[in-house]
Amino acid sequence: MSDGLDPKLVTVLARRSPAAEAFRVLRTNLQFMGLDRPLASLVITSAGPEEGKTLTAANLAVAFAQSGQRVVLVDADLRRPMVHRTFGLSHGLWRGLTSVLTSAADLGSVLAQTPVEGLRVLPSGPIPPNPAEMLGSQRMRHLMAALLEQFDLVVYDTPPVLAVADAPILAAVSDGTLLVVRANKVSHPLARRAHEALSAVKARVLGVVLDGVPGRARSGYYDYHYYGARKR
Repeated sequence: MSDGLDPKLVTVLARRSPAAEAFRVLRTNLQFMGLDRPLASLVITSAGPEEGKTLTAANLAVAFAQSGQRVVLVDADLRRPMVHRTFGLSHGLWRGLTSVLTSAADLGSVLAQTPVEGLRVLPSGPIPPNPAEMLGSQRMRHLMAALLEQFDLVVYDTPPVLAVADAPILAAVSDGTLLVVRANKVSHPLARRAHEALSAVKARVLGVVLDGVPGRARSGYYDYHYYGARKR
């Protein structure tokens, strides 16, 4: 059942590791934040590329599914999609989200099963020439509404916020956004700019996930640290 999974999908492959426990703690923090305003849709983004946003989105989606929720992980990074690789889905680039948005397939036919009970994956599908326009379209709004009817939580993996407009488009209409920052890779000014770009569209930024902090686990995985947004 685990064939083809990314080795860093620790919530599936190394459930007792410190990294997997960190994702469960993050899940619990988000659940408490949603007591007054439940989280049904969550955007995961980063300031720049290669900061670990996809693995953060995947592990967090697994953690929520393991708590008994019906979860779908949507690969909304239509420029450099990676969710299909994380879960070993061979069809991810030829049918998925963009197939539904262009009416080339219906939603039910492209939702992929995973080894995790309660978790489905909606791969990106073919990479389009106009990602931002597709994500901001009325068809996308209808699809987002349809997913909310079928699942308790919809997690969107999106492109880096400083590179293109895609992430703010979805963050503006989702219940919350997490910003992933890789330790010793992104400067404080860049991280601040990313946060400001999300705030500019009135996105609800729930906090920052610091990825790549060397942990003490012998497995070699990295720890994840969460910094919640301050209440004003």
